[in-house]
Amino acid sequence: MKKIIVSTFFTVLSGLAVHSHAGKEFLNVSYDPTREFYQEYNKSFGEFWKKKTGQEIEFKQSHGGSGKQARSVVDGLQADVVTLALANDIEEIVKAGLIEPGWQKEFPSNSAPYTSTIVFLVRKGNPKGIKDWNDLTKPGVEIITPNPKTGGAPRWIYLSAWGYALKQPGGNDAKARELVKKLYKNVKVLDSGARGSLTTFAERGIGDVLLSWENEALLATSGPDKDKYQIVYPSISILAEPSVAIVDKNVDKDGNRNLAKGYLNYLYSPLGQDLAAKYNFRPRNAQAAAKYAAKFPKIKLFTINDVFGGWAKAQQTHFVNGAVYDQISAEK
Repeated sequence: MKKIIVSTFFTVLSGLAVHSHAGKEFLNVSYDPTREFYQEYNKSFGEFWKKKTGQEIEFKQSHGGSGKQARSVVDGLQADVVTLALANDIEEIVKAGLIEPGWQKEFPSNSAPYTSTIVFLVRKGNPKGIKDWNDLTKPGVEIITPNPKTGGAPRWIYLSAWGYALKQPGGNDAKARELVKKLYKNVKVLDSGARGSLTTFAERGIGDVLLSWENEALLATSGPDKDKYQIVYPSISILAEPSVAIVDKNVDKDGNRNLAKGYLNYLYSPLGQDLAAKYNFRPRNAQAAAKYAAKFPKIKLFTINDVFGGWAKAQQTHFVNGAVYDQISAEK
């Protein structure tokens, strides 16, 4: 088991050894909607690291559906760190012996440096009158969403809808199953990842509503076509907690452990938290959260632990082969 890192980011860095060689390669394997964030983050951290250690780093990124990304690492993609959409995907890498158990205790907030939630992106004027999860089950509503079998966002989406139904008066698993079944019956295109779904909805012009990460929806409504869309916040959604971890076996092999530790700690620094907010992720730091409060509307949120008993149980119940999602898909 790993030891808990209790020192601050800057204290951690002060004890790191300085290496003289330059051009060291470093790979961050991440999920779809973090592309722009980590491009700027790598530049910011790279400058900081060079100033502190004299070492120049060649950063590389890999992006895709979170589940597929985790499998790529298991299959041999040489990630130094993973920054994935949910903890369960990192647990799959733990099972393969590449990450040590106890990884969630290595960094603050259970190694989830920023959060997000699930919202609806609709066409301007909201022509289908979509206001909440139950509206997604109405006949004639065309939904764009990624596939829960390949991505992280779609599993958060699925569980958000299920949790909404449970929390309605008289809510139970049977009613939740029926709502989710009707919702997926209305899905027009099931992409493999969140960014693919955004492309389908925004660039290809397909569908009435995109079920989306909040940060992806904010990206669409702040871009050049911002006047074409609007965000609908449902009455309740899930607290999505993207997770980060060092890939222990790989960093020990390539000598990047100190670098990986500094890289992930920097996410919790004031600059790292500011960058997360800039790219529409909700920062963990209280000061940063207050600073960007106007950007992120207050919404009633539930956690996966409270409603589903954690990711391991949710994965087994809903997403493994033959579980509830597969059953619902076969019934459509």
